[in-house]
Amino acid sequence: MLIKDILNINGAKLIKGNINDTLTNISKDTRTIKKGETYLGLKGEVYDGNLFYEQALMNGAKTCILSNILIDNNIINKYDCNIILVNDTLEFLLELARIKRNSLNIPIIAVTGSVGKTSTKNIISDILKTKYKVLKTSGNLNTNIGLALTLLSLKNEEIIVLEMGMSKFGEISELTNIAKPTVGVITNIGSSHIGNLGSRENILKAKLEILEGLNGPLIINNDNDLLHSWYQKNKEKYSIITYGIDEKSDYQASNLTYDMMGSHFNLDKENVNINVLGKHFIYNALVAFTIGDLFNIKHEDIIKSLQNLTLEDNRMQIIKRENYTIINDTYNASYDSVYYALDILGKFKDKKIAILGDILELGDFGEEIHRKIGKLIVNNNIDYLITVGSLANYINKEAITNGFNKNNSINFKTNKETIKHIKSLNLANSTILIKASHGMNFKEIVDNI
Repeated sequence: MLIKDILNINGAKLIKGNINDTLTNISKDTRTIKKGETYLGLKGEVYDGNLFYEQALMNGAKTCILSNILIDNNIINKYDCNIILVNDTLEFLLELARIKRNSLNIPIIAVTGSVGKTSTKNIISDILKTKYKVLKTSGNLNTNIGLALTLLSLKNEEIIVLEMGMSKFGEISELTNIAKPTVGVITNIGSSHIGNLGSRENILKAKLEILEGLNGPLIINNDNDLLHSWYQKNKEKYSIITYGIDEKSDYQASNLTYDMMGSHFNLDKENVNINVLGKHFIYNALVAFTIGDLFNIKHEDIIKSLQNLTLEDNRMQIIKRENYTIINDTYNASYDSVYYALDILGKFKDKKIAILGDILELGDFGEEIHRKIGKLIVNNNIDYLITVGSLANYINKEAITNGFNKNNSINFKTNKETIKHIKSLNLANSTILIKASHGMNFKEIVDNI
């Protein structure tokens, strides 16, 4: 895209440079920008990126797109650069992404849900890569900015897989109307961001905003109670493909088993092995088969890809120590992801230790949800429970109320205290689950034991 092609979008004006220069690789981070790339100044809650244009130029940026700033000519005259001023850099970025999307004629898969978005996106991408060139959302950059930058980074890829996150009404609506996906996926409806939205029913409503821009089938987890109920009422209205384990679905897994090698199940008459642990990854695998069939990928290629999955760090990561095993699931936490993690831990024959911390962003629902997890501790035959944080203490209390041995349950305020206590325990022949919201920094515990 040439500079002359974007002038007047959101009031864009070139105040220095060449209108025939190309906008290359738009970046919002001066620390990672490369020579010749385009720097976009975005105003955040703490920092105003527009103020760092000199740093971007020093690091090699060819073009800077900025708003609401007085440019210092003494600075820009030192560089062979293009300086573009717009009314609002965020709105400019989103409009540019809309224009880019409207110029494309390739499939776009959008993935949303309360938990499992990133893992599902990655598994879908891995499957598609067996046959196509694929562009996917980097990491968990699933906001309007991340989605727009992903679309604008397209080169010669044949399919795009986008992750769509939200914390309030209207956010998925904005994303889907920019991306206009040709396939949609909703992994589940849980309790993430319930503090903002007030109920799981409202979370469902917010996730279903994906339908506004969707032009193709919607793939849903039919075992999720709210999605199942919605499906029963709307299966004649929309093109819906279901997957599940418990409910009769278009793609249904059976004969589930787990061991240190991963998760195993049957799909129709096929035996499928995934090299990661967890029922939630079996759900992800079912999505992969669904997508694979839509894009004519052989089942043998899907099965082979599932045997060699690479997860993002700190997601159900098995770490073998000399005489005990750690399940590092410290990336983040919600009720649903804790439910699945405890389900896996409960299946091990070793001594089972759960180290759980606060789940954040639950608002007024914090105590209720942590107490529900306390009941899971008893139901999954956990042998020893350590909780960290004021909210996680409710896990402790509820577990004891429901019959858990109080001598095997303890709560700490800090990670430091927790680490000291763990090192005093006999961990031989133990499997240890370590899980909390990202803000609890439980990776610190993993690194120290």
